[in-house]
Amino acid sequence: MNVQPTNIEIREQSTVLALTWPDCGTRLLEAETLRRASRAASEIRRQIDGIELVIPPGLHVSAVEPIGNHALRLSFSDGHDRGIYPWSYLRELAGQH
Repeated sequence: MNVQPTNIEIREQSTVLALTWPDCGTRLLEAETLRRASRAASEIRRQIDGIELVIPPGLHVSAVEPIGNHALRLSFSDGHDRGIYPWSYLRELAGQH
């Protein structure tokens, strides 16, 4: 299912991404959850190498960029900006399959 959200907001001092879906309402995702869930190649390599991700205090979403009609690129206050999050993956992270 590739349902696109009808609204995307950054809330709570940029620590929460709010996505409103036409079929299940608004779901909130914490910046830390999103950062840990990044599928960027550098993050997958870090995980394979067993290097723990250290989340800095006050981590927040610093930018949201649409990627066509299928995904978002999120940038974080720790400098990570390579993660692309397809709509289906964001729904999975929010517990809405």
